[in-house]
Amino acid sequence: MTDNNVIVNQNKIADNFNNYFLSIAASINTDNNKHINTRMTNPINYLSYSFRRPFTKMSWQYAFTYEIEKIIKSLRTKNSCGYNEISHWIIKLSAPFIISSLSYICNAVLSTGDFPSRLKYAVVKPIFKKGNKQEISNYRPISLLTSFSKIMDKLIYARILAHIDKNIWYVNNMDLGLILQLRKLPSH
Repeated sequence: MTDNNVIVNQNKIADNFNNYFLSIAASINTDNNKHINTRMTNPINYLSYSFRRPFTKMSWQYAFTYEIEKIIKSLRTKNSCGYNEISHWIIKLSAPFIISSLSYICNAVLSTGDFPSRLKYAVVKPIFKKGNKQEISNYRPISLLTSFSKIMDKLIYARILAHIDKNIWYVNNMDLGLILQLRKLPSH
């Protein structure tokens, strides 16, 4: 509903949700960046300021098929899926047939550092929270990524966490809280 008018055109509804979610994201981003020192917007300056000594170079360990298989098994079995319409359930069923190819692709991503742009796509769906269903502000967006993207995310997450664990002595006390929060995050 906009201006007390009920919209029935599906494209206009989608545009309204998109515009609303973008405006919320922009305001959150603005609020979160108010405290940032303008000299620190350059990532290199920020890292130099935050860490007394540079981190050791991160080396991406080769991903083995058993690791990819473990990640696939850890995916929650559900029917929702990303734009490619391949659910976790299908991935789990087809794992014995695709595990070698998937391991090869994961290792190519780790060795080149190039995350495929198609894996960055998401289907954004509005989910009703509470209140009047006609009010757009009573919805929150969820992003449905592809199962392949989630597998890569979990693999990269594990590599970053392992690197931090190995090099924890580089981190100053201020950043220790961040690391503790990373440990509490669900592995997607």
